[in-house]
Amino acid sequence: MKILIIGGNGTIGKTVASYFKKNNDTLIAGRTKGDVTVDIADGNSIKSMFEKIGKVDAIVCIAGEAKWDDFNRLTEDDYYIGLKSKLMGQVNLVRIGQNYLNSKGSITLSTGILADDPVVKTTSAAMVNGGIHSFVRAVALEIENGIRVNVVSSGMVEDAYEKYKDYFPGHNPIPMKKVINGYVRSVNGKGNGEIIRIYD
Repeated sequence: MKILIIGGNGTIGKTVASYFKKNNDTLIAGRTKGDVTVDIADGNSIKSMFEKIGKVDAIVCIAGEAKWDDFNRLTEDDYYIGLKSKLMGQVNLVRIGQNYLNSKGSITLSTGILADDPVVKTTSAAMVNGGIHSFVRAVALEIENGIRVNVVSSGMVEDAYEKYKDYFPGHNPIPMKKVINGYVRSVNGKGNGEIIRIYD
């Protein structure tokens, strides 16, 4: 299987990529480094990436940013960071990427526990995650050519615990093996329109 992993150099991405590389032709895309570069906030950049790599069997996105700050400090422009990058970036990966998927291919997006269990300073990020969940459920009803679209939504992962533990009091860090299995379920399973929640 030929798999494209966008964000394959990040905390979660590198672990997921390492797993899929064992038995698949795996390409890594990143904003500054990888087999191919892409800025998912730019639709033209997404199209250019696909033109370079051609058809694939699976697209996995573990990328996208959103601004974290106190609600009363967030400006309109701050919200647009998440809307343009994590939300529309992933929407555009589906919109454009479907044309570069082989029949019965899959697209896996990424969100996080904030959609269901937000913490302070995550008004923007939680909003974006929830929007992606609704998008995935809706697009699965209409996308053609046997393509499946799912989203993996994880709690705070073990590998990021030290960096983010103060934001998530009382949350149990998620083992990376469980996170990997969420992506395996989406790519290798038959589910469509699923929100694959990996919470504690």
